[in-house]
Amino acid sequence: MMLTLINIFRLKCPVCGKGEFLESRPRLFFKIIRVRDRCSSCQTGLKIEPSFYYGSMYVSYALGVGLMLFTTFIYWSLSNSFSVLSCFLWIVGILLALNTYINAWSKAIWASFFFKQKSE
Repeated sequence: MMLTLINIFRLKCPVCGKGEFLESRPRLFFKIIRVRDRCSSCQTGLKIEPSFYYGSMYVSYALGVGLMLFTTFIYWSLSNSFSVLSCFLWIVGILLALNTYINAWSKAIWASFFFKQKSE
């Protein structure tokens, strides 16, 4: 379980944990995230069917809501006067800045549901 979480965070192959999961590393702000067709290390096909990673939108939504709640809690804890507009602007800024990472991690989480990790 812990190894799966590490592979998700590092964006490695969900099967072997060695090859890269994405064609290129995510950057801050907007960049299209593409999953590799095959792992460069174990040659596992990472695209089961066309539009397979559309399901990662649900994971992305959950990550976005979790980040929104975390940001709201931190803002509420650290500010003397809670301003809804200011909190909203912080949330929007953080979600826009981390959009590419949220998208990449959601695809890695989605893939980990369907690929069994090889034990060595």
